Amino acid sequence: MKFSKGKFIEVVEKSFSESEKMPPESMLFSYRGILYPATLSSPETLEALKSFETRSDDVILTGYPKTGTNWLDQMVMELESADAKRTEEEEKERINAEKKLESFPRLEFGDPGTYERMKKLPSRRIIQTHLAPHLLPPSIFQSKAKILVLIRNPKDTAVSYYHFYNNMPLLPSFSSWDEYFAAFMNGKLAWGSYFDHLVEWNKYIDHERIMLISYEELKEDQILGMKKIAAFFGFSLNEEDFHRIAKKTSFQAMKEKSKETHGKFGDILFRKGVVGNWRDLFSKAQNEEMDRKFEECLGGTKLAAKVKYDVYCKA
Repeated sequence: MKFSKGKFIEVVEKSFSESEKMPPESMLFSYRGILYPATLSSPETLEALKSFETRSDDVILTGYPKTGTNWLDQMVMELESADAKRTEEEEKERINAEKKLESFPRLEFGDPGTYERMKKLPSRRIIQTHLAPHLLPPSIFQSKAKILVLIRNPKDTAVSYYHFYNNMPLLPSFSSWDEYFAAFMNGKLAWGSYFDHLVEWNKYIDHERIMLISYEELKEDQILGMKKIAAFFGFSLNEEDFHRIAKKTSFQAMKEKSKETHGKFGDILFRKGVVGNWRDLFSKAQNEEMDRKFEECLGGTKLAAKVKYDVYCKA
């Protein structure tokens, strides 16, 4: 969902203000064994999500938190916009419709009535979520909508999520990296276990309407990655479009504009945007523990090859 900047900042700052009054133990709620931020969603919202009606032309973007989803979201919105060639009036109509959602641009956020309001959004809707497959509404898999799944090496994901967790007012902080690492390995974080998330998506790796792309391959060659994404969704762009969008959505460009686009959330959201930052925090024992866990969960899978674990996660 292409949220208007002003509305996004307003919703963010309202949530931050609400979280200041909450004790850490009240910041998360559990739904079907997985934790979620209480200021952004509720069990009632996640129950209502089951009845969400997907359209065949919906563009579904999904990835575990801190795998680069904000970067991917912006890229895909720019690609879709370049393909659609909407008039200024049509673009204004889309933004006005999205203002009425009154929530963050994630499928699982908002009040239970958000899905009724989403019916009023004009097509093509770009729908973003952090949810694993078994928590997505059935209509997503029953429709002809295409799903783009972003994955990232688990060591960098863990480190990025650690910094996010400790800087995000809506989430309870950890007293140390070691305490956080144990929670990450056991899936005791918002949105649950990253390993479970990867194992589930690996089952869909050959599905014709689902494409997995890695954060690392987008960092290696963003233009090539965007061309793959455009081909998957059937977007038609010229070479100039790809270069313009790559420049506009570089990490540095997005970080520089983050105050304008995301308000206070900008500094939390855009930290380093690099590959290999895990080496700064992992101990030898933690390194070996995650290697064993990844091998147990995903060793020899197509997803392991896609994320290039041996390239990006070996000391």
